[in-house]
Amino acid sequence: MRYSGIHDSDYHAALLTLSEGSVHRSFDPYLDVPWDAPEFAIDPNDPRWVLSPALDPLGATAWYRDLPLDRQIEIGRWRHANSIKVGAAFESILIRGMMQYIMRLPNGSAEFRYCLHEMTEECNHIQMFQELVNRIGVDVPGMRPTFRMLSPFIGVLGGFAPLGLFIGILGGEEPIDHYQKALIRDGANLPPAVLRTMQIHIAEEARHISFAGEFLRAHLVHAGPVMRAAAGVTFPLAMRWLAGEIMTPPKSFARTFDIPPEVMREAFWRSEHSRAILAGYFDDMRALADELGLMNRTTKRLWRRLAIDGRHSRYRSEPDRSVRVVV
Repeated sequence: MRYSGIHDSDYHAALLTLSEGSVHRSFDPYLDVPWDAPEFAIDPNDPRWVLSPALDPLGATAWYRDLPLDRQIEIGRWRHANSIKVGAAFESILIRGMMQYIMRLPNGSAEFRYCLHEMTEECNHIQMFQELVNRIGVDVPGMRPTFRMLSPFIGVLGGFAPLGLFIGILGGEEPIDHYQKALIRDGANLPPAVLRTMQIHIAEEARHISFAGEFLRAHLVHAGPVMRAAAGVTFPLAMRWLAGEIMTPPKSFARTFDIPPEVMREAFWRSEHSRAILAGYFDDMRALADELGLMNRTTKRLWRRLAIDGRHSRYRSEPDRSVRVVV
């Protein structure tokens, strides 16, 4: 592979490693998920649809826990299906932005090759997620209406502001990745089809998140003080905004299940427990921002004001055992 650009050999080597990983260890949504196996059949009454009180902000509310089991299952199935649909929609935004970005790269760019590997994998994820939503059989909308309307423009504009694009990629990928890993660590009490898609998604997202971090490290070295200051402010703003868009269900969810407004406010994100869940999505991102030199007096105050401050993970995906629901 020929390289070009302003970046050092370590960055090029990291991109080559990631590209080779995509070549030799990748998944096909119709070969690696046994959709028609009997154990993968979707049972709408499966009690494993019930939301985790420790990991899901609505599942932690007394209102939800006091519901009859069949109603908990119905709400949980809708929420799981909608979260999957949202994940597919976010992947489409990422693809738009990356495609816009790479078409301006020079010949021989290592970034060009890896971005295309990543977009291929994201297309597979969209297929996998949509197949799962179809089989769950709930007609969920996915993204909240305003964000869904703006999403094509957000992706394309991101391609012209690559630092913002890759900060945004982390802001969208981290909450989903963190939540899925936490569910699996908590015992993976999930329908098999849901569990298998999560396992595949986590495996490939590890490369995607790693690339976004390497991209920011390599590009911020060449950024001037104004650009670095802008990146420092953008980082927590993007994390909080995208976590809200991705992890908060649309208003139609509350209408469908007659969820009281005060319960929705408690769950998203007013209660102490739900705020701990929200902040916990970004342990790795706070560590990364610190490593990149983007944590200073002003930006630390912003992270705190947005209620997403807290511990820095000591290593990638370190479990946070501090979030526990009070029953």
